[in-house]
Order: sequence, then C-alpha cells, then structure tokens
Amino acid sequence: MLSDDELLHRMASGDEESFAALYRRRQGAVYRFALQMSGSASVAEEVTQEVFLALIRGQYDASKGALVSWLFGVARNQVLRTIARDRRYQPIEDDEETALPSENSSTLDDLTRGEAVEAVRQAVLALPPHYREVVVLCDLHELTYEQAALALECATGTVRSRLHRGRAILTEKLRSRAGCVR
Repeated sequence: MLSDDELLHRMASGDEESFAALYRRRQGAVYRFALQMSGSASVAEEVTQEVFLALIRGQYDASKGALVSWLFGVARNQVLRTIARDRRYQPIEDDEETALPSENSSTLDDLTRGEAVEAVRQAVLALPPHYREVVVLCDLHELTYEQAALALECATGTVRSRLHRGRAILTEKLRSRAGCVR
C-alpha cells in the first residue's frame, strides 16, 4: 500500500487514481470530524467536499506538516466558517447502526446505550468550539497533541490545556445530565 506522500506525488503528476485512493483513505475521518464539530450531516458533506477540492487545487504544502493534520485543519476552518454563517447548531441525525437493535442485547439495553451515545453527542456539541475541536481530534480521532496542534495552528501546550479543560467541562455536563451532580 502506498503512503500518503507517495499518493500525493503521483496525484501531482496527474494520476487521478492516486487522488481517488487518498480520498477513499481519508474521507471518512474528515467527514466524521466535520459531523462531530457541526452536528449536521449536510455541513459535514459540504466540508468534506471543500477539503478535497482544496487538495485537488494543490493547496497542501508538505513542508508545513503531515497531510492528516492539514486535512483536519482545513476541515476545522470550513466548519467554523459554516457555523459562523449559519449561527445555529443542528442535531446529529441517528445513523442506521445506532438505530438498529443488536442480536445479542435487549431492547432496554439498546435504548439505554442509544441514550448514552446521544447524551455524549449533545455534550460534545455543547462545548465551546475551541474545546470541542481538541476533544474531537484527540479523543475521538486519536490524533497526537502535535498533530492536533498542526491542524489547529496553535502550540502543543495549548492543545494540552484545552483538552484538559474540555474534558473537565464534558465530564461535568454528563454528570449534571445524569443527575449525579457533585
């Protein structure tokens, strides 16, 4: 399997299949990030399209960091522009996987699990954007502090402090939502 850098090099030489391979490899993560940041499938689709159009236009500069960080950074900027434009959040639509009961669990288990997942989604969406983006990048997409810092164009220490504060706010929101207020 070719690396991202090899695919980018081939893409720059006009190899359309290399772009398609990069898109297939990275599109899902970009879409999920945009969905988790915006709470809207339509925004996530729009953002994903814009990110890969920027890649086609040759806006990626390998000297400034890894492709994954750049993709998340462009997605972040697109989401923030869209949120500023729309000035509202939309609830995340249920996907088919969480809507269907599993064979090995009861309906009550499925409802409880679904409620917990929705509570976490809503709590993440309620975080201020600068905390939400580090929680989504580091905790949900498992980027390192350094990769997240590149995507967010800030210092690694800023990522660490925002992540710490974001997790604390998230924990408090989930506790109060569950009625376990300290």
